[in-house]
Amino acid sequence: MLILLAFIIVFHITSAALLFISTIDNAWWVGDNFYTDVWRVCATNTTTCMAITDQFREYQSIQAVQATMILSTIFCCVAFLVFILQLFRLKQGERFVLTSIIQLLSCLCVMIAASIYTDRHEELHKSLEYRIDISEGRYGYSFVLAWIAFAFTLISGVMYLILRKRK
Repeated sequence: MLILLAFIIVFHITSAALLFISTIDNAWWVGDNFYTDVWRVCATNTTTCMAITDQFREYQSIQAVQATMILSTIFCCVAFLVFILQLFRLKQGERFVLTSIIQLLSCLCVMIAASIYTDRHEELHKSLEYRIDISEGRYGYSFVLAWIAFAFTLISGVMYLILRKRK
């Protein structure tokens, strides 16, 4: 039982780490001379970065991605704290339903963020307000990590729903 508990905790912490990295790191859309995320656009040649502000045409889409990624990270961290609390407060044989619900909300938020970015990436990167042309690029590793975090939070949310407290 102790090994299972350790695996669950490590899996949850890994999910949270993936969410933090994908939210913070600047590699959602990359090219030969630029890299961008949901916060700013940077040129690799000059190492100058430009924040994505409301002057951009698709700023509402970026704000939706920002908000849902932050919510996802918060939900994942709260789910971990609730799991620790439930670990000591639940009676033997009960399920970790509250932890599961919060973790599945985290899963839903990261899915929404990655889906919006997937759907709107063409419009996001063709804005005339950018100082450099970023339309020719590819998805970066932060974007891929967001989808992996989606899978991890979904698996852990279902795992908490099935899991019963034992001695």
